[in-house]
Amino acid sequence: MFQLGFVSAIVPELTLEQVLTFAAAEGFQCVEAMCWPVGKAERKFAGITHINVSGLTLGGADDILALCAKHGVALSGLGYYPNPLDPDAKVSKAAVEHLKKVIKAAAMLGLKNVNTFVGRDWTKSVDDNWPRFLKTWKPLIKVAEDHDVRIGIENCPMSFTRDEWPGGKNLFTTPAIWRRAFSDIPSAHFGLNYDPSHFVLQHMNPVSPLREFQDKLFHLHAKDVQVHRDQLNEVGVFAHPNEWHTPRIPGYGEMDWGLFMAALMATSYRGPVCIEVEDPTFGKTLAGRQDALRVARNVLRPYCV
Repeated sequence: MFQLGFVSAIVPELTLEQVLTFAAAEGFQCVEAMCWPVGKAERKFAGITHINVSGLTLGGADDILALCAKHGVALSGLGYYPNPLDPDAKVSKAAVEHLKKVIKAAAMLGLKNVNTFVGRDWTKSVDDNWPRFLKTWKPLIKVAEDHDVRIGIENCPMSFTRDEWPGGKNLFTTPAIWRRAFSDIPSAHFGLNYDPSHFVLQHMNPVSPLREFQDKLFHLHAKDVQVHRDQLNEVGVFAHPNEWHTPRIPGYGEMDWGLFMAALMATSYRGPVCIEVEDPTFGKTLAGRQDALRVARNVLRPYCV
């Protein structure tokens, strides 16, 4: 079946061992560990380092695996979500170089999954981004192949505020784009970290891509959204999405999780389902965010036995 876990970004105050301790106590089977470079990041939910991949040694990897074994909680993969196609060359280069470190760290840990964004120059069209996408990502996928690691691209538009308008900071948003990308980079190591809530945000059916792309499903995020129809009626769908939607945990938003999990069960996917908490209604405290994980766990656990 599916392995129920969560994304460690929601508990930045905790060390990796504390994350694993909490996960074990609450019955989670896995955790996606955040691997940002050490230091403060400007974007919310970024800049979180539960595994420092810079300078990670085989001995250090063994220590991490020993912690996982001690608590009986697996790592579903390593997560790092920058913009490798940022128009600022220095920002782009730093993201690409760190992503290579994450890939190599995953191999040292014996993990198959690294989750990230492909990025985008948000001021340009998809077609205008495409040559740079291929130039950047063909070598990155080759690194992944060389280390037997799969890259799962999350389908988040990264287009929520004025700073990300109009195109968003991640190309990988729709099946039409996925088909083109997988055709141009035909690798078994290049796939999806699918988050169905991003389809809901785009007024798309979150079940619709599952069957066609089942062989490209490497990892799954479980998040939901609430669309505020009254606000949408005021500003329209072309307004910044933060003006008319709120991220929610599974069970508190628009999605029918029974229908979605039934459709997922009909595919070949049997991997991690990791809860991602960006729901502000549980408050900003650690205790509130941990409560959000518990509530979402109770919604999803019947489907992940």
